[in-house]
Amino acid sequence: MNGTINDFSFGMITPVTAYAVACVGAALGLRCVARTVHHAQGWRPGWLALGSASLGCGIWTMHFIAMVGFRVEETSINYDLGLTVLSLALAITVVGIGVFIVGYAGASRMSLSTAGTLAGLGVAAMHYVGMDAMHLNGEIRYDTRIVALSVVVAIVAATVALWATVSIRGFLSSLAASLVMGIAVTGMHYTGMAAVSVHLRSGVDPTPVGHAPTSLLLPMLIVPCIFLVLATVVVMFDPLLVLGEGEWKATSVGPTDTPLPAWSSTPQKHDRSQSTSAS
Repeated sequence: MNGTINDFSFGMITPVTAYAVACVGAALGLRCVARTVHHAQGWRPGWLALGSASLGCGIWTMHFIAMVGFRVEETSINYDLGLTVLSLALAITVVGIGVFIVGYAGASRMSLSTAGTLAGLGVAAMHYVGMDAMHLNGEIRYDTRIVALSVVVAIVAATVALWATVSIRGFLSSLAASLVMGIAVTGMHYTGMAAVSVHLRSGVDPTPVGHAPTSLLLPMLIVPCIFLVLATVVVMFDPLLVLGEGEWKATSVGPTDTPLPAWSSTPQKHDRSQSTSAS
């Protein structure tokens, strides 16, 4: 007997919130990637590590916010703490490898395809390890064709997001890329959930082993959310983001190398006086 699955037990609250968090994590992570690719100032490993952690936390938080709305009507659901933490570590590590590849190898076709594939696989690995952390009175089964489609969605969208980040300069391009990455993460999640069916076990529904969602997921979500807030503060204090690319270039050049504005009248008067005295 198959269980009755509901991915939206709280309506649109969980998918909208999950997408918003995924976009925030992607915006922070991809901005850090763009920061290292387009500008030499700063400590590259530090920016890439911050970007990896931001992307990983955003992906993981999105998944488990969405899973708060997941229900099987005939059975209760608990989560294994170790596998839940492992899914977070996988998201940060595998996506981070892709981020470091782009950060050091640049925007070549090979580096982007490799990094996008790794980032997409990191999203998929986090998702299915997180799903394996669930304990319920039944067996979770997957439609392999839809699972394969979910992985393709993650890889393609992650590759496009990284390409846009390193190929098109500017804050707006990074913002657009983060929206694409948010679609990659949430699209992969709900595509993967469409592959799920639960085959219930016969007999009385025992209390599943592990922690209830409200006692495990909600407290655990607080930590990555706090990290994303702190990462936002760090990124927003970066002059390249606050001032904008053009203004930062103007303020970062030395006084003798700064080109004079076209509207300035002082240099013109100074030049006239010099030419008069010379004559």
